Amino acid sequence: MDNERQQVEITGLVQGVGFRPFIYRLARECKLNGWVVNHSGGVRLEVEGDPLNIAGFLRRVPEEKPPHSQILSVLTKLVPIKGDSGFEIRASAKDAEKSTLILPDLAPCNHCLAELANPNDRRYNYPFINCTLCGPRFSIIDKLPYDRANTTMSAFPLCDSCHKEYTDPSDRRFHAEPNACPECGPQLELSDGTGKVLAPNEHALERAVTEISSGQIVALKGVGGFQLLVDAADGAALEKLRKRKQRPHKPFALLYPSLEAVHRDCEVSKVEADLLTSPERPIVLLAAKADAGQRIHNLVAPDSPELGVMLPASPLHQLLVQTYGAPLVATSGNLADEPICTENNEALTRLGKIADCFLMHNRGILRHLDDSVLRVIDNRPVMLRRARGFAPLPLMRPQITQESTEHPAIYLGLGADQKNTVALSHSGWIYSSQHIGDLENATSVERFDKTIEDLTAFQQCEPHTLVHDLHPGFNSHRWALSKPTPKLGVQHHIAHFFSCMAEHNHSGPALGICWDGTGYDIDGVVRGGEFLYWNGDSEVKNIASLRTFPLPGGEKAVREPRRSAAGLLYEISGFVALQHDLIKRCFSRGERQNLVTMLKGEINSPQCSSAGRLFDAVAALLGLRSHTSYEGQAAQALEHSARGIQSRDAYPFDLQKRGNRWQLDWAPSVSALIYDEGRSLPQRAVAFHNTLAQMILSVAGEVAEPQIFLSGGVFQNKRLTETVTSLLQRYNFTVHSHSQVPPNDGGIALGQVYYAHCMAAAGQPLGG
Repeated sequence: MDNERQQVEITGLVQGVGFRPFIYRLARECKLNGWVVNHSGGVRLEVEGDPLNIAGFLRRVPEEKPPHSQILSVLTKLVPIKGDSGFEIRASAKDAEKSTLILPDLAPCNHCLAELANPNDRRYNYPFINCTLCGPRFSIIDKLPYDRANTTMSAFPLCDSCHKEYTDPSDRRFHAEPNACPECGPQLELSDGTGKVLAPNEHALERAVTEISSGQIVALKGVGGFQLLVDAADGAALEKLRKRKQRPHKPFALLYPSLEAVHRDCEVSKVEADLLTSPERPIVLLAAKADAGQRIHNLVAPDSPELGVMLPASPLHQLLVQTYGAPLVATSGNLADEPICTENNEALTRLGKIADCFLMHNRGILRHLDDSVLRVIDNRPVMLRRARGFAPLPLMRPQITQESTEHPAIYLGLGADQKNTVALSHSGWIYSSQHIGDLENATSVERFDKTIEDLTAFQQCEPHTLVHDLHPGFNSHRWALSKPTPKLGVQHHIAHFFSCMAEHNHSGPALGICWDGTGYDIDGVVRGGEFLYWNGDSEVKNIASLRTFPLPGGEKAVREPRRSAAGLLYEISGFVALQHDLIKRCFSRGERQNLVTMLKGEINSPQCSSAGRLFDAVAALLGLRSHTSYEGQAAQALEHSARGIQSRDAYPFDLQKRGNRWQLDWAPSVSALIYDEGRSLPQRAVAFHNTLAQMILSVAGEVAEPQIFLSGGVFQNKRLTETVTSLLQRYNFTVHSHSQVPPNDGGIALGQVYYAHCMAAAGQPLGG
């Protein structure tokens, strides 16, 4: 059979992952001649040889591709024979359009871990070991293309040995941009709070272990920023950390040396184990075993039956926790509500009053990356915070055929002010940023600004329309108003709804159930218990919601569930409610008088339809929480109270038609719950969850839309989400919930962008 030659274009995530060396080795195995080169969006290659060998080569490419690569398309065409001898990797043309796909930072691969532990290897115990299969990427890149000169590794010229690996196509470190060794790469040092070096290089890690074992707080420069470390069994150290960090109750994450060690303290399913050991190395919320308290102090996660657990995300983490031999608290290097520190001098300044010493290195971090957080719900991973390991990979490719793709509009979604992320649509993809955090201070807004600058620079584009939340007080909204770019405002819960639809690439008719804590609407009601109907064309209607109740004190109610409870009781029975035992127990005489004044005069007592505040109120009524120190604390206490109880008991409620909308009246449920002396607190907590599920089913039955989407922070609740899903499926509804995108406000930016796409596809005018 005569030889032939084929040109092959492969698009997707195929740069920076060892794809060209893979093609080189595979072509040689298949006895093919030709070349491979990077090009915009992927790689281009030509292979020449026996047609059967070419067919085998093309079959094996997707089957044997590098583990972190993603192939989107493979296009082939016959080209004239050239008679090449051998196969080569060609350098990219300097004027070639650059790929905009950047790989996230990935945990050390098994090959590197083996070398790290091998006393005969030249990188033995070197905390910055990496290769094309692992190591830093997004945290160190300054600009495209992804070459060493455009990363923070440009400060470390390769030694002869590393250069040989870097230029050898048969080596797994071929064009591994962060490649380094103890001779030419970054170095560690341990310093005190003034920056005075206490121990250099390999001695720094040994000294850090000693400091932790003696009860000190060590600030560690990790992959995407600083973390604060203490012994997870040291109560005095934990108490000191909580006091200095101003974080009295919110659980800390734990760093374990191995999966086997995690199994000693936690229940770990197959799905959870796979998440823990994945290259992304997220924090995973796990159920703690009954005897975990013998090894993990209660101050790690006060009053919580769950632990947030991760395995080492870098060789430095691996060496540190392996040397220590026991779980460590590894929490974000910041004060409460601030972004994490990324620079050495910044850490010394901002963390100087928290940490006792600093384990730092001289490799720069160019952008903050918090640890990603996931929880398994209904046997599926659910993203709660998307950052290190996942960003900046694109989330989706919208399948909206009506929208023109010749010159597609570029939308920038600005998210919400809590759990902020931003999202950009470009070249048929939607890119979501890493978790930025709450935009409550100047430092956070600076990070927000820098993240937008990053996102647009990497995608080499400027947005045509800024899509923002309607809340006039949001910093993200104000940022949009300060720009000349056309703008589109999207109501908060519509963005939640479309975020879940986007994840499932759905654009047809649907019912969205959007339950959260707070969402601004133009009618002045604090929304958060909404049922939205999308007709699949251009219209979203709010067709049902929870009955409203007042929130005395307004935003104070977010941190004081007692106020939500007071408003709830007042809505049921007026001022008689203020004689309830809870009110007398949780409010002083003066505070009760203030309640009367606020409620009677409707002063700073906005009406609220929020499911999140309903959870808070019930938690307070059951004596679980009257005050909280972090978001969701009361709702979590209520969810945790229901653990281990199997029951279908539920309380009564009313569904009433008010004009063209349905109203779910919780008053019968709350009254029954308060006076339900026949059930224990856990049984009442279960019945409350079941009641909410029955409420959702009742509205779904009236609407009769088979496609249902669940979104909003309330659906981070494992019990509620699983109960609702099971109940709706029993009645033949198709239920869609979040997995890759947070159900909380971390998914709002995606929803904003997808809504804009859907409106454009329907021919609706955007921007103004």
